[in-house]
Amino acid sequence: MATLFTKILNGEIPSYKVAEDENFYAFLDINPNAKGHTLCIPKKEVNKIFDLDEDTYMGLMAFSRKVAKALEKTVACKRVGVAVVGLEVPHVHVHLIPLNEMKEMTFQHKVSLTESEFKELASNIASNL
Repeated sequence: MATLFTKILNGEIPSYKVAEDENFYAFLDINPNAKGHTLCIPKKEVNKIFDLDEDTYMGLMAFSRKVAKALEKTVACKRVGVAVVGLEVPHVHVHLIPLNEMKEMTFQHKVSLTESEFKELASNIASNL
């Protein structure tokens, strides 16, 4: 059965796209720890990050870095934190979280945005790529 992220890639579930290339896709987390919390995923559905082939792994890291740099230009933050947890959705994903406080990395602190705020934010990040 396709994962939630594969359904997003297939257009079955909407997302706030930030970036995309032939192998990877980045979109805003709809339950963000902080404004700008973005997920970067490979288009190939693989459960665990270290099960990716080396080229895909290195490509995902390079893609995530590019998105993180755009996040830093878009969202006021001290830095962009990175996490790979992988327990919530069995499809490799890198969390990029704009940080001003440690609590924003705990996955217990969440923020709310309106649909128009999500759309504007995704567009602004994309324009900084």
